[in-house]
Amino acid sequence: MRHLLSTRDLSRDEAITILDVAEDMADVAEREVRKVPALRGKTVVNLFFEDSTRTRISFEAAAKRLSADVINFSAKGSSVSKGESLKDTAQTLAAIGADAVVIRHGASGAPYVLANSGWIDAAIVNAGDGTHEHPTQALLDAFTIRRRLHGADSRGHDLDGVSVTIVGDILHSRVARSNTWLLSTLGASVTLVAPATLLPIGVENWPVEVRYDLDIALGAKPDVVMMLRIQGERMHAAFFPSAREYSRIWGLDDERLAVLAADSIVMHPGPMNRGLEISAAAADSPRSTVREQVANGVSIRMAVLYLTLSGEGGKQ
Repeated sequence: MRHLLSTRDLSRDEAITILDVAEDMADVAEREVRKVPALRGKTVVNLFFEDSTRTRISFEAAAKRLSADVINFSAKGSSVSKGESLKDTAQTLAAIGADAVVIRHGASGAPYVLANSGWIDAAIVNAGDGTHEHPTQALLDAFTIRRRLHGADSRGHDLDGVSVTIVGDILHSRVARSNTWLLSTLGASVTLVAPATLLPIGVENWPVEVRYDLDIALGAKPDVVMMLRIQGERMHAAFFPSAREYSRIWGLDDERLAVLAADSIVMHPGPMNRGLEISAAAADSPRSTVREQVANGVSIRMAVLYLTLSGEGGKQ
């Protein structure tokens, strides 16, 4: 695997390989010394043009646990904020010998441009591009679901027959897009629930079922309910009447939580707007995987960095 740009590029076997290698990486976290020499001598650059704490720290921890050297590059306060182009930045990173570039960018397609430009000979990992994709988030979500269903040693399992309902701001969500393609590839059935104003054009061509009524969707007893954050920073129009109205119609409140099956899973990619798309009780319930998702993110990102930089799998 040379780059990770989109979950649409992954076959079922490739996706399962990443999840299986992440199991090996999760074993590293249980050791007294949580570090392996797999990427010693390699340089990983976190190139973030958008603010992110959770994803950047997760990638940094992953690279360091693999013994790679890490350079964190924030566009704010750098030459980028003074007008330097992506090309110039890439050539600077090439000059310092970057082996992998983890990029988050506000423009959809920026990681693809970087990977195919010839400006830099490095593995490119998409850490979120505009409203397009966020592949490692989808992978950690699939990893979390698989572990909940099959236990800690879930190697080799796919998600055949698993029903996943994704609720909320689909229009602006790169997480929803990446999850739709990856979960479908792994055999899950995906249902999207949102107001019509928060569904993207062309959603009828996605491998999903679309619903507008959350109560009907939850009445079908899905195995997984994934609540999405309302991305106010990307909204430049009125997509729903008010926050209170949105929460009443499309929020996972205590009453809706009680409708779910006892073994159902409640997910959220974070950061959460408690009281808007998800209640505190739902976020903190035993069904919730929010903390697991954060921990599993490090294992998945270790696997992705390892596979893109070494081209191998297996235990360390």
